Amino acid sequence: MAEEKEVKLLDYWASPFGVRTRIALAEKGVEYEYKEENLSEKSELLLKSNPVHRKIPVLLHHGKPICESLIIVQYIDEAFPSKTPILPSDPYARALARFWADFIDKKFYPGMIRIGKLKKGEEFEETKKEIVENLRTLEVELGEKKYFGGEDFGFVDIALVPFTSWFYCFKVFADLSVEQECPKLAAWEKRCLERESVAKSLSDPKKVFDMVSSRRKNRGFE
Repeated sequence: MAEEKEVKLLDYWASPFGVRTRIALAEKGVEYEYKEENLSEKSELLLKSNPVHRKIPVLLHHGKPICESLIIVQYIDEAFPSKTPILPSDPYARALARFWADFIDKKFYPGMIRIGKLKKGEEFEETKKEIVENLRTLEVELGEKKYFGGEDFGFVDIALVPFTSWFYCFKVFADLSVEQECPKLAAWEKRCLERESVAKSLSDPKKVFDMVSSRRKNRGFE
């Protein structure tokens, strides 16, 4: 237990990437110190710990910084092996999980961020279509499985579930209902929320909505 207390997380409440880290720590039962960052005035500790990207989340373990959320989640899995593994033991299954996590970051996330910065119009509709296509691709990969890795909650689930806090924004701002477009994915979301690690770590969708709404108003979109 002494080792677990040497863990500190530099984070921001609304960051889906930070939520990944929080879920992984909760799944492993790791105690840690949480430090909320002001992204407009980043702390010296954050800038020192991640001088390359200067971004959250950063995990500090015995004072050593680990950056980038998917790398952090894999580190947590390896550094705290006593609980159920996050990544599968089979090399091919592990590679497949990393592929889909990468797909989420490189294909799904950019569209999600972009649509919040666009006025309604042709580009907005194209981005909405892109989001739906990417969600459907993920739904096909999920198939009839309980979780992306099968019966066990794991790496791809942790990579994707933080973004469900933004689904309410999709519905209000883009008239995009994930439940209607991707019912199996919506059912997966509900299963994930039954896990304590997820329920306690996810950002409140209404608070995320208020944040995004405020930013859109500042851009003159509302």
